[in-house]
This record gives sequence, structure tokens and C-alpha cells, in this order.
Amino acid sequence: MRTAIYPGSFDPVTRGHLDIIKRAAVQFDRLIVCVMVNAEKKGLFTPQERVELLRRVTADIPNVEVDASSSLLADYAREKGAGCVVKGLRAMSDFEKEFQMAMINRKLNPGLETVFLSARQNYTYLSSSIAKELAMYRVPLEDFVPAEIAADVQAKMEEQLCRQTRRTE
Repeated sequence: MRTAIYPGSFDPVTRGHLDIIKRAAVQFDRLIVCVMVNAEKKGLFTPQERVELLRRVTADIPNVEVDASSSLLADYAREKGAGCVVKGLRAMSDFEKEFQMAMINRKLNPGLETVFLSARQNYTYLSSSIAKELAMYRVPLEDFVPAEIAADVQAKMEEQLCRQTRRTE
């Protein structure tokens, strides 16, 4: 069985992420979408909330599992029996960072390959950060995140904005 892992922070999952998930799912027998901890990113959703959002938007893809991990990706892949990591690329700047990570992962786990899927043109501008910023300005999110979770993203952003307002008062 060919198992791959699609790691990310997914805070929140975007239409671009979902496109990569669907495209990777047809390439592998088993695709584990794993919410990973990224120390560089401040989370809007908790890791468990992200897992739940991902499960909702991937419920119709039978060979996709959703998980969360704070382990090194190379170790997590070994634990899950995965031989491949899937990474989505929007721009050349993404490639440079992801290529470096692929080399580190291969050094730590020599059997682990990385496959890069380029974003579809209509998603190259899209990121979780953009989705959160648009939510902050109350822009309708259905074009940016899966429709099933747009209200959740908006509500979570409203909650965060209320907390920030109370702190400054």
C-alpha cells in the first residue's frame, strides 16, 4: 500500500489545500493529512479544531485520513509507514523552502521521498493567512475556504477580534 502524508498547519484549510488533497488522494492508496505544529505561525484554531475542520471537508474522500502531530515529519512518516510527503507549491519561493525541508527529511529518513504538486493557477494567490485577513474584514470566505467551514472561520475570527478588543479596553 502506497501511503503519503500531506503535512501543514491548515489554519484554516483553504480551497487550495483541498485541491492538493483531492489530487494527491488519486495518486496514493492512503493519504494522511496531518496538522503539524509550526512554531513560526500563530494559530487561529487549535490543532484539534483544525483536524475537525479537515475531517469535515474530506469526509467524501475515502482514502484520506486526518491526524495531528507535534513530531518531526520524518519520524511521523516512519511511524505511519509512509514513503512519501506531498507538498503544494504556489510560487518559486515556496519551492526553495520546501526543497530544503525535503532534503532534511530524506537525511533523517532515507526512504522518505517528497512529491511537489503545483497549485492550480486560480489558487496561487491563496494562503491561510490571506483567508484569516479577509475574515478579519468580514469578507465572504466561500471563494477562499471550503463552503462547509466558511462560517466556522468567520465565527472564530469574530471571537478573536472580540477578545482583542476587550484586552485593549
